[in-house]
Amino acid sequence: MIIPKTQEEIELMRESALIVSKTLGMIASEIKPGVTTLHLDKLAETFIRDHGAIPGFLGLYGCPSTLLTSVNEQVVHGLPTDRPIEEGDIVSVDCGAIKNEFYGDHAYTFEIGNVAEDTKKLLQITKESLYEGIRQFKNGNRVEDVGYAIQKYTEAHGYGVVRDLVGHGLGRKMHEDPQMPNYGKRGRGKKFIEGMVVAIEPMINMGTKNIKTLKDGWTIVTRDGKPSAHFEHNVALVNGKPELLSTFAYVYQALGINSNEEDEFRAVPLSI
Repeated sequence: MIIPKTQEEIELMRESALIVSKTLGMIASEIKPGVTTLHLDKLAETFIRDHGAIPGFLGLYGCPSTLLTSVNEQVVHGLPTDRPIEEGDIVSVDCGAIKNEFYGDHAYTFEIGNVAEDTKKLLQITKESLYEGIRQFKNGNRVEDVGYAIQKYTEAHGYGVVRDLVGHGLGRKMHEDPQMPNYGKRGRGKKFIEGMVVAIEPMINMGTKNIKTLKDGWTIVTRDGKPSAHFEHNVALVNGKPELLSTFAYVYQALGINSNEEDEFRAVPLSI
């Protein structure tokens, strides 16, 4: 059952989402060759607690970490380790936080130094597909309209769309209805309703769509060993239109990137 939120609850969820956004911005300043994902995980836990929130992943379903850090061929759910990040890696950093009893949960895939051009393109197209999907999260549409848009955009570039992992509703629980697949057929699935909040998160592989789980029981990798990208936003349906609760602006500020990609999804300009 979809649980719509009141405008007051959406504003509380925005606070939770922005804690995650700021955490990812902090990570953007720290992530570099030689740094371990375990070190980043400790920084993130401290940052979230210092900002009056609780790590959303830590302990959830037995998760041992604040961040999930997935490197190169790792798709999602990579556990932080003491392996140093290397020049040319890509690292998906997925983060959650709880504030005011509501969850924020989103992700960004970082380029570490000089990344191969075909990998850079994978990241670009995956992030663009996220916004293609968000545009379909509107009054009158259904769940698979979002998935169709993401699938069409990424498969046109020859990429594999992961089928076994999906986005989700978000609220007082990390995972609420509906499931939000990154593939589908137009006009199919649950109808969107005013006030619902979802996490839209394309997980796109350079090669095959097929994945497998490593022996740690968490880390999911591509079956062909090719890179995978993951970007995620939290979005509310407000006045029949998608409104971003999360932002990559803090990441871009840290990385010196100018972008207006989020402007169409904001009722008022974001001030950081």
